[in-house]
Amino acid sequence: MISEKRISFSDYLIANIIKKKSHVIVGLDPDYDNLPESIKGATPLSIKGICMAITEFNCRLIDAIYDLVPAIKPQIAFYERYGIEGIRAFIKTVKYGKKKGLIVIEDAKRNDIGSTAKAYSDGHIGKVRVDSHDASIFDVDAMTVNPYLGSDGILPFLDDVKTYSKGIFILVKTSNPSSVDLQDIKVRYEGQKARLYEVVAKLVNRWGSNTIGSFGYSSVGAVVGATFPRDARKLRKLMPKAYFLVPGYGAQGGKASDVINCFNKDGCGALIAASRSINYAYRHDKRFKDSQFAEAAREAVIGMNTEINNELRKNKLLNW
Repeated sequence: MISEKRISFSDYLIANIIKKKSHVIVGLDPDYDNLPESIKGATPLSIKGICMAITEFNCRLIDAIYDLVPAIKPQIAFYERYGIEGIRAFIKTVKYGKKKGLIVIEDAKRNDIGSTAKAYSDGHIGKVRVDSHDASIFDVDAMTVNPYLGSDGILPFLDDVKTYSKGIFILVKTSNPSSVDLQDIKVRYEGQKARLYEVVAKLVNRWGSNTIGSFGYSSVGAVVGATFPRDARKLRKLMPKAYFLVPGYGAQGGKASDVINCFNKDGCGALIAASRSINYAYRHDKRFKDSQFAEAAREAVIGMNTEINNELRKNKLLNW
């Protein structure tokens, strides 16, 4: 396993992408109602029991896909809604993913200003002081960050990115249809007309300029939805050194042909995320029984890898 220490997050990520021959990241967004009965039936119907089921579900999914993908992306809201037991399930998921050699990118979309932003960063990608030593809390490899409080809310995260070889992915152009309500607003920036998401992209490019790794990519990435392929083409030019975390594939309608604009000419630059279409593949694939949910997830990942790699090959962008 490649060590995540002493090299930049972007180098660690790309090395694992090449190792697995995969640009796919699996979101772990557990919805108890959609869990297989074989999992739910083995735990009591209580908050603690629900979180035990979630942990078991996640660990079995990880066992099924860890050799196929470089990273997982647990969305912390699906755990926080169950309080302290949910947080325990989240921490167990993070630890288990890392034990299996996976990069863990937390989807949290956190931010605030000053000391509050620092507190968020300390707890998730940084460390906190305990007596005479520093302790890691959630200890994820990277997290998503909201930029809409300006640089005051980004600088604390940047400090931890550099200090601890971690990464952040800043929201730029999200996959949901109503993102246009705010992100597509026309503004004037540096004397030119632009969309608001283009302004954010320029800031991301600037914020990440001092975190470039040996592969030529920054550890400050961008969230760019698969559902806006034309916008992705523009954003790729505005952020040539940023790694894109690309949601919207699969259940939200994004296809392999939609995400191709997120890649650079070197065949790198994009990590394509899917959650529901993999987590609950067993519900839609008649070949698998309820108890075979992990096998169904594995087949879904293999299919997604094949689709994306074939599209890259078609566009002469496959780099292995």
